[in-house]
Order: sequence, then C-alpha cells, then structure tokens
Amino acid sequence: MAARNTAPSAPVLLRAYKQESEIEVWKRAADGRYVHLKTFPICRWSGQLGPKTRTGDRQSPEGFYTVAARQLNPNSAYYLSFDIGYPNAYDRAHGGTGSALMVHGTCSSAGCFAMTDRQVGEIYALVRDALAGGQTGFQFQAFPFRMTARAMARHRTDRHIAFWRQLKEGSDRFEATGREPLVTVEGGRYVFTPYPDPAVEALAATRRSEEESRIQALVEGGIEAVRTTYADGGQHPSFTALIKRAAATGAAASMTNAAATTATVTTATAYAPDPSPAASPFAAFIVPAGLGEVSRPEALALAGREVVVIPARRRPPAPIHPIRVAAAFVPLPVIETEPSPFSRLRLAEEPSRLTLAAAPEPARPRFLTARFAARPY
Repeated sequence: MAARNTAPSAPVLLRAYKQESEIEVWKRAADGRYVHLKTFPICRWSGQLGPKTRTGDRQSPEGFYTVAARQLNPNSAYYLSFDIGYPNAYDRAHGGTGSALMVHGTCSSAGCFAMTDRQVGEIYALVRDALAGGQTGFQFQAFPFRMTARAMARHRTDRHIAFWRQLKEGSDRFEATGREPLVTVEGGRYVFTPYPDPAVEALAATRRSEEESRIQALVEGGIEAVRTTYADGGQHPSFTALIKRAAATGAAASMTNAAATTATVTTATAYAPDPSPAASPFAAFIVPAGLGEVSRPEALALAGREVVVIPARRRPPAPIHPIRVAAAFVPLPVIETEPSPFSRLRLAEEPSRLTLAAAPEPARPRFLTARFAARPY
C-alpha cells in the first residue's frame, strides 16, 4: 500500500469478473484516484454469464452494489463473509428476488463468489479497515467478463447485451478516471451521474467515445459473435490445475456424496507451490489451507464453452498498387552465369551477363530491376 501511496484506512473498491474468475481490490490513493492493489482468483462461482433474477437460479450477480459495515459477517458459517447487497435498486426494478449473496470462504457457491479461507481472510481485513477508516460503504462491481471492446463485440448477439452495455459504461468511467462511478437507477436502467470536476468528466466521455468506435470497427471488420455457456459456473484455472495435480498424486479427498455433487480436499500438502516458471501466481493463496468443500466439481469440466453464433468474416485483401519502374539504372556488380542446356534461346547457349540496377535516391521505395544481355565476344 505504501508503494502505491495509499493506506489501510483509505477507501476500497472491489471488481469481480466471472469469465476470468478474478476479484480485484483497488484502494484510493492520496491523489484521489483508485489504484490496483491485488488480484485474487475466485475458487468458485455459479450459474451463467448474466444477471441474477430470482431465488434459486444459482446465478452470481452482476451490477453495481454497495457494501456497508453491517453487511460484514465475522461469524460466517463459511469462515468470513460479506453480503454484496443483492438485490439493489436495479434488481428490484426488474423483479429480482434472492438474498445473502456473499463473498465468503470455502470453495462452494450457489450464487456467491466463493474464495479460499486464506483469501477471504485477506479481503475481509482490507474492507474492514477501510470501513473503520471512515468509508460508509464500498462499491462492489460485478461483471460477466472484462469489459473490453473485443469482448463486447464478440458477445454482441447475447440476450444480455443491452444490460452489459450499461455495465460497460460504468466500467469505462472507472477505467478512464480512476474514480468510483456515481451510479443511480432510473427507469430500470443504470444511470451514471457526471463527475463534479469537468476535466474528470471529459476523460470519461473521451473513453466512452473511443470504446464505441473500437467496437464498431471490430464488428465491421468481421469479428465472430459468440455465446459462452457453463454447466454451472466456473473457477480460476489455477484452482483447477491444483485439484488435478492433487488427484494425480493421490492426495485428493474422497467423493463423499453419492450424487457426486461435492468434493472435499483434506490434504493441505497436496497444494504445495509448483516450483516451475509456469507455476500459478496464485499458488500462495492455497498453501497451507485446503479448498474445503467444492460445489458441483463435475460441472467444472463444462465451463466456459464458446458457441460461435456468427462466424468470423475475412477482410478483403488490400489493393495492390502497380510497381513503379525506375527510368534510370545504376550499374551493380556483374554476375557470370552458366549456359542453360534446356533452352533454345540464343541467350542461354552462350555465356551471358546479368546486370542488376536500382533506382537512385531519393526515390521511395527502392525497386531492384534486372536487364539481361548477351555477352559480346
């Protein structure tokens, strides 16, 4: 924190991405901008890409939420947790039902963002200190994926695209300014109040315009349209790799549920960091703590499958401009060639001379040309 000019008591902001299975922690620096502090891999989230709409749909929410101190639970059944605040005003405007959507320990999700105990302990401490430092509530931004122009162009035919465009506007405002987007809900839509500082608002407007242009260029360029499907949510690849390694060494826990809906990892030593250069940067989060209960492990094999809805279209080749032939020739070294026995041309029946020439400066570009002539005796 000191290296980023921030402190434990400074305001905090969290950003969650389902497809990438990551939660980012941002802290406000002394200059008023939020700076990235740390990224945590999500051990388990559930459902599909898209917002949560009703109780029991197993959807992890998407949107802009506020977490106050009263939503922190130090006595959670899942070690530590905090309620992200679903349903918010947007969700209620669309009839959303459900409650107790958490960030918590233990790798089991039925609509929550589940972390390991070690991870949630660190996240909990960060948000607790910020709230104790005077922040009345921190913003929790939940997205289907990183809201890049490419991701939006590829998911342009998805049924949630209108909703995701609203999320992208808030994401862009934060990316451009480093300031928390000022969010309200009007007419069942997220609306973003302009920043008080005109210079800051200008940065946000410029970013929005540039991103819209990028999306349009990608679509016009023929980028494919896809739909991403999940059997029931996903997890960060680092956890998947660690579970596979544990199973390969015989240290994975036994399957105790007859329906094979849960798995328990009990051997902490199974998750020792891989010393190879390709080791996960998140391995330290799992050592020495185990994952605990893993919800629906069989569904993870069918996570993140992309269905191409509109195939990519090849761009037409660039027009070929005619080559200019230089009018003047600059003599280059003479190369002697052997006569060819396969040609009836007189030129090939006797020694010949190959003369290379190039256009003189300042012509651009330079083109090599060649002239053949029979060698006189």
